[in-house]
Amino acid sequence: MLPRTVFITGGTGYLGAQLIRQLTKRGHSVRALVRQGSVSRLPSGAMPVVGDALHGLSYAAQVAPADTFVHLVGVSRPSPAKAEQFLTIDLASVAAAVPVAVTAGVKHFIYVSVAQPAPTMKAYVAARARGEQLIRDSGLSATFLRPWYVLGPGHWWPALLLPGYWLAELTPSLRQAARRIGLISRPQMVRALVHAVEQPVSGVRVIDVPDIRKVTLS
Repeated sequence: MLPRTVFITGGTGYLGAQLIRQLTKRGHSVRALVRQGSVSRLPSGAMPVVGDALHGLSYAAQVAPADTFVHLVGVSRPSPAKAEQFLTIDLASVAAAVPVAVTAGVKHFIYVSVAQPAPTMKAYVAARARGEQLIRDSGLSATFLRPWYVLGPGHWWPALLLPGYWLAELTPSLRQAARRIGLISRPQMVRALVHAVEQPVSGVRVIDVPDIRKVTLS
């Protein structure tokens, strides 16, 4: 395994902090974008880069020499009431990040998208799909991870739906959708992100819920 030089946006968030701990533990070099005043929340081992995720010029000069860019910025606890924020934060941040990554010579862009198609959260799915398209149009080699809901501290309520998921997976007409929008745990998601960092691709790779669940690390 070759050590990677990784630039992460959203490094103090629900997934980002855990990902940084795992990457630094495994010998990778990490720089993480943080807002002014949030540097103390960044896990040790990562180099803080103070900037604004919505304004690429605020951090563009500090991305190189990263070979990998992991974009984790997004609205916390997405809900239909946050449709406008999906455009002004989720989509706007990736729109800012992509040209920065291209200019910096990044070889592999990793983007946490969302399971699609999906029966609910249409505005969220649409914003993330547009984010994927921006990355495809840039020509960057990329990995898109498509979870639906990531269970973990403070994010347990969908576990109440697990019996319904089990029943749906037993029903042939519902099985595929149930697996595509299944629930995963935060450790499963972090493992999948580490795997994406350590196993870059040429072109575009999609890792959906069933594949996120299967990831193991050597």
